[in-house]
Amino acid sequence: MTDTPKQQSLDEFSLIRRYFHRHGHHGPDAGVVLGPGDDAAILAPPAGQQLVMTQDTSLGGRHFPDDMDAADVGYRCLAVNLSDLAAMGADPLWFLLSLTLPDVDETWLSGFADGLFALADQAGISLVGGDVTRGPLSVSIQATGAVPPGQALRRDGARVGDRICVGGVTGAGLLGLQQWQQGMRSGAAIDHFRRPSPQLSLGQALRGRATACIDISDGVLADLGHILAASGNLGACLQKDALPRATAVLAGCSEEEQLRLQLQGGDDYLLLFTLPAQEKLPPGCYCLGAVEQQEGLRLAAPDGTITTLQASGWQHF
Repeated sequence: MTDTPKQQSLDEFSLIRRYFHRHGHHGPDAGVVLGPGDDAAILAPPAGQQLVMTQDTSLGGRHFPDDMDAADVGYRCLAVNLSDLAAMGADPLWFLLSLTLPDVDETWLSGFADGLFALADQAGISLVGGDVTRGPLSVSIQATGAVPPGQALRRDGARVGDRICVGGVTGAGLLGLQQWQQGMRSGAAIDHFRRPSPQLSLGQALRGRATACIDISDGVLADLGHILAASGNLGACLQKDALPRATAVLAGCSEEEQLRLQLQGGDDYLLLFTLPAQEKLPPGCYCLGAVEQQEGLRLAAPDGTITTLQASGWQHF
């Protein structure tokens, strides 16, 4: 860990020790031979397991609001990485944190660490190292998990006839962002936006059952499009009346707005997966439609009308 400017009142190594050094917190069983405080971590992979690795960078003002509470920033930034592990069916193990700060604000750092470790402890994942430097606010996390050999969930296994399923009611992430931008700071959608819940248990339960899986970061249509493209340029037909509407979080929205939020809204971090017809739908999940041979995305209304959909969602560039 290097690069924090020497003129800061709290130097880099003191900052790391104070807020991020929790060596041995999860004990030797977590496979951490040497954690934060050296040039690099030493880790012991679980015997007979395959490692799953992901990395995500969140920028202040782009991926989270500048005025978001520091604890929520810490929680949210780890959550989006854990959601990627969930989408692979992985058990969380370790993560690295690269933190860029405009200055050393100890109140902000304390809150950030509290939120980060609240979720880390809940998920059973250990911080094993990283880097702190000075610059525009940026949080980059690399997370590692493990799966039994050959059991990782992937995007490329969907088959014609599979059901298209989702791990809950979509739309709350985008609605929460919209409400935040309107000045609201409380409510169910705001809570979902601030602290999304990665579906780790669901991902692990889908191992050996789901044919494809992805987490919803860019919206149902965009992320379903990724599965269909990876699975051989297949298509899908969603049933309009299958979208769960009797939900308090979207209750104040018109039917048209609910449809837009549920199909195009990003930041949900629920799992979207394809399931063979013979597999039982997990509790709390919904079946939205089916995979088809014909390319493209379609929406079927109860009266039989078919509408062609565009696989649009969040754009990173």
